[in-house]
Amino acid sequence: MNDAMKSSLPELVWPPLPSGPAASMLAMLRYLDESQWWDADRLVKSQLRQAEALVAHARSSSPYSSDRLKGFSGSSPLNMERWRELPLLTRAEIQEAGDLLHCRHLPPEHGETFTTTTSGSTGQPVTTRGTGLTRFFWNVLTLRDHCWHKRSVDGCHAIIRVFDFPAENGLEQPDWGAPFNQVYTTGPSALISLLVDVSKQAEWLLHVNPRYLLTYPSNLKALLEIFDQTGDSLSNLRQVRTIGETLTSDIADACRSVWKVPVVDMYSSQEVGYIAMQCPDGDCYHAQSENLLVEVLDETGNPCGPGQVGQVVVTALHNFATPLIRYAIGDYAEVGEPCSCGRGLPSLRRILGRRRNLLTLPTGERFWPIFGTRTFRDISPAIRQYQVIQTALDRLEVRLVTDVALSVDIEQKLRELVVRTVGYPLGVDFAYPAEIRVAAGKHEEFRSEI
Repeated sequence: MNDAMKSSLPELVWPPLPSGPAASMLAMLRYLDESQWWDADRLVKSQLRQAEALVAHARSSSPYSSDRLKGFSGSSPLNMERWRELPLLTRAEIQEAGDLLHCRHLPPEHGETFTTTTSGSTGQPVTTRGTGLTRFFWNVLTLRDHCWHKRSVDGCHAIIRVFDFPAENGLEQPDWGAPFNQVYTTGPSALISLLVDVSKQAEWLLHVNPRYLLTYPSNLKALLEIFDQTGDSLSNLRQVRTIGETLTSDIADACRSVWKVPVVDMYSSQEVGYIAMQCPDGDCYHAQSENLLVEVLDETGNPCGPGQVGQVVVTALHNFATPLIRYAIGDYAEVGEPCSCGRGLPSLRRILGRRRNLLTLPTGERFWPIFGTRTFRDISPAIRQYQVIQTALDRLEVRLVTDVALSVDIEQKLRELVVRTVGYPLGVDFAYPAEIRVAAGKHEEFRSEI
């Protein structure tokens, strides 16, 4: 993307000379280009040096952290053994701490603070503060993702997510917005709200015909179904990017089948930013170790090895406004083998979702079920939206939004599909709501209420 780089001097067209925020972001991006290849030990040592500074600041400036980290002094160098002695921070504790978790003093170099409140899709919304420094790292990692996947910034970038404007025609902007327009001369962007009916979104996409599309996996799934039925194509599309939900293999496969393009997923949260991004050379996700210390822990609190699933625990290394130290974010992931690409950044094989997305059988077995919209629609094209809820240890409720009433025979076929998917003869009930509401655009195919 160097050919599109902006110059701070209008007379100096080439080579471009960036300045200000653009120069700082490019300098950090250059550093990250090197640090991604460090071995694991070097990365961890660097993370712990930064974690020491964070813990020291939190103990002195955050009333809640001062009590929580009592007895943890910097008298000796921090290592992973001592690090794991620190207690985990839960969403409930963040809620309980309230303003006491925020730091009373902040290094002025970190810039202005801002407040973020999560969507509450977990039932436990949390409010945190960020700084100019945390936003800086978010922007740099956004640029890293684009550089990793060699995207061309001169094309149109379409974005479908929750926006305040409900206009069915969407909005068009002359560039890709920050941070891209600070560094590069880009093509236009086009935005439409997720709240617009998906059939209208499909019409809008045909009009915009973007090179890249960013949206949620569940919305992508609905769009692919429409395009599969109509046979329409997006001739300019080169790649789809997904955020906010678990990307399942059936959605990625459908995208390659219908639109003939790959899907690149990003794992992030409002509280801490990018947690892991898909490797440009493999199928795994790489933890963004220069900004976060990411741990995957088993039920005893020990680190998981390759192939093991555990809860994701993150530490935001540069947030000195709201110290999120060993924050159990509520997600689960599977640890991957070291990536064949050679990067030292830790690998995650799969992002599995939250505990509430975990199905529990009467036998005690637990797993994350994947049903797949296509299998539902193969049985009945009248199904527009679905969700499976575990209402009891031995019972599921399938919620369906349909164009027409389903027959008893169709319900029986759906019941057999669900039982076959979970591999256990659970009872299956059906409900027909007018719509299935989602929080901040995040649809959950399966949720447990037990």
